[in-house]
This record gives sequence, structure tokens and C-alpha cells, in this order.
Amino acid sequence: MKKLLAGAAIALAAVTGTAQADGHANYPERPVMLMVSYGAGGATDFQARIVTMTAGNEDALGMPIAIINKPGAGGRVGWNWFAGQADADGYTMGAYNVPHFIAQSIEGGVSYSTDSFEPIANWGADPAVFVVAADSAFNSMSDVVGYAKENPGKLTFSGAGLFVGHHIAALQLEKAAGVKLAYIPNNKGGAGAMKAVIAGEVLGGVNNLSDAFRAREAGNVKILGVFDLERNDFLPDVPTLKEQGYDIDNASVNFRGVMVPKGTPQGVIDKLAATVPAMFENSRVASRMKAGGSPMHIMTRDEVLEMWAAREETLKELLAGL
Repeated sequence: MKKLLAGAAIALAAVTGTAQADGHANYPERPVMLMVSYGAGGATDFQARIVTMTAGNEDALGMPIAIINKPGAGGRVGWNWFAGQADADGYTMGAYNVPHFIAQSIEGGVSYSTDSFEPIANWGADPAVFVVAADSAFNSMSDVVGYAKENPGKLTFSGAGLFVGHHIAALQLEKAAGVKLAYIPNNKGGAGAMKAVIAGEVLGGVNNLSDAFRAREAGNVKILGVFDLERNDFLPDVPTLKEQGYDIDNASVNFRGVMVPKGTPQGVIDKLAATVPAMFENSRVASRMKAGGSPMHIMTRDEVLEMWAAREETLKELLAGL
């Protein structure tokens, strides 16, 4: 009898060990939450809702993904919460924005870094653009820079926060053009920053291409330049800052994707890493993103790990220089 009990115990331990090694083989067994560090209506929120809309399909996660917004302080509120309070069980994922959270961790005053999170997959790459209201007297970046030189510190323009892609683009513009600008971070993120431009509360703004594309389609803004190395297919008529004579690279391009907290079971990470990129590649997702002027750039977990590491090195050098 003792031998039978011992044998049963060994068999049970083997089954349990296998289940644990599989890393929650039945995951997910309930809906998953995706935390977005910016408000509803902004580019990150808009895109996150599109790229997760097929999550409940059998060829995806088989469970829906619900978006929860935790905006504030350029993303710091949400990412601080995600790093310190979110359960590391695979049922709470977060949207990342790079360079935002990496630049903020370099500058300090936050409780997260690249070591706080595990990337899953990247869905997009959204360049920063310089926008002005549709009735603005500015028609080119030379007009903007000319005004800034004649009125040091008086060219007000909005962005989504401090040490986000918008702010980095602004710092690069100041350095490349040799001017002093009045950057005004908006506590309502990219959507709030765009509203400030349209309402005439500021003279211009640095915003996401995707937000600006939709605003231009509505006839509300002009887009004067793209902070990237090449023109974007969504805005073939808009020159880059480099084309217009300013030595500015693509350091402010906003990479967006999905991550989980450090400590999430490896089996869950592996399941998500194998499933999420294909979910992003869904044809419905692609058509909705294209209609919204949202550039896609799908990357696997390994590719994102490399991108995070490369961006961290670039940002350390860039921010030290600025």
C-alpha cells in the first residue's frame, strides 16, 4: 500500500511539474486587461483598441482584451502603477511607448526602467510631426524657426508630456535650429495637446503623425515637418526636418507595443510572444490602422528586446547632449 501511495505521489508531482513547466497551458482562462498610460482618444489608446480587437478569436488569445486608461504626467502615472502594483500573472498587460518610458527612467524620478518589464511584441512606429492650426500664418518650418529667432522663448507649442517623444523632438529642434522654444506639456496627453493647437491656445505643437493625420483630414491643422529619416507614406507631401535643413534623426519616433510586468511566468510570456504578433497581423487590424493614419511596424519579442537596448543607449547619449 505504501508503495502504491508513494507511486501515486510521484505521478502527481510529475503531472504538477509538467503543468508548471508548461506555464499555464490553459492561459488565458478569463479576459485580459491592457493598461494604457494615456487618455482615451489619443493615438496610443486609439491604436491599442484596434490592435486588440481580434483578441477573442480562436486563432488569437481566445479571450477579449479590455483597455484601462491610467493617464498622467506623460505616462509616468500608468507605468509607475504597472511596475509596482500590477499583478504579474499575464492578466494585466501594459502598452509601452518608446522612447517615452526609457527616457523618463534615464532622467529619473520614476520607479521603472527597462528591467521592470518584459516586452511581448511591437505593433507600430509613429513619428513625431510639427503641427499648426489650419489658419496659422506658419506654412513651413523656416517660418516657425524665423519667428522663434525673432521672439526667443515666445513660440508656444504643445506636446504630450515631459521626456516623451514629442519633448525629445522639441529638444532636438531647439538644438538643430539654435532657438529657444516654449514647450508646454499637456496633462491630457496627445489628444489634449492637439486640442490646444486647434483651439489656438498655443502657436503650434509636436504630436503623433497618426493624431495629426486625422486632424488634417478633418481640416483642423497643417503639418509642417516629420521628425524621421524619410518621408512617411501617410504624408508623402510633408518633408522631414532633415530635408528642411535641420540635423534631426529618428530618435523621437514613437514605438508602441505590449509588455507584461517583470515576474510574469515564462510560460505565459512564451504564449503571448507566440500569439500577439500574429494578432497584430490580422487583415482587419491592418485596414483599420491604415484608415486611421496609423503606421504599423510589427516586431517580435526578441526584436523588441534588441530595440529597447539600442534605444536606451541612443537616449543616454542624446539626453546627455541636450
